[in-house]
Amino acid sequence: MTKVYPQIFTSSTYLNSKRETYTIWMKSLVFHSNGCTVYDSNGDIVYRVDNYDRKGKREVNLMDLRGRILCTIKKKLLSFGSWNGFRSNNSNCESMMEPWFQVKRCNKMMTRKVVCEIKVGCQKYCIMRTTVKEALRIVNIIDGHIVAEAKQKYSVSGVALDNDVLTLEVISDIDHSLVMALVMVYGLICGRM
Repeated sequence: MTKVYPQIFTSSTYLNSKRETYTIWMKSLVFHSNGCTVYDSNGDIVYRVDNYDRKGKREVNLMDLRGRILCTIKKKLLSFGSWNGFRSNNSNCESMMEPWFQVKRCNKMMTRKVVCEIKVGCQKYCIMRTTVKEALRIVNIIDGHIVAEAKQKYSVSGVALDNDVLTLEVISDIDHSLVMALVMVYGLICGRM
């Protein structure tokens, strides 16, 4: 049985020094709500998103297991396909002055693979669709390295699980909560959350 009790985190950031493989279940743990639940390679719940309203809402929160908000994503008003991500500070209050990251959806007519472009300080990333349904890659635009890749999850015996269960592989030395926030934006773009 999967552990569903809180885990003690020693750091306020989620910068991981090793590669990590997460399982993303595009369902909320809360009955009749939209969102997703993220498990680490040990089967522990690490992140969750619970939308009690409707899909495609203007504001979505990425939380840890205890419900502490790590990041708030807000859709820009009067702007088609743009979102700002705000990191929450340690006192559990949101600091909404300066965006942590900015996302701009790409025009489908211009490119079929690149879904959106992301700006995080001086870093630039993009989310790309792959040939497999529901799969995505987060790529560093500056050097072309793949930061994270999500694809459909398979059981140990090789059976494909439902298309709402994904495996997300994230490289080391990047804030994993940032990667999860970007996956959330992708879910909002695709209407999955």
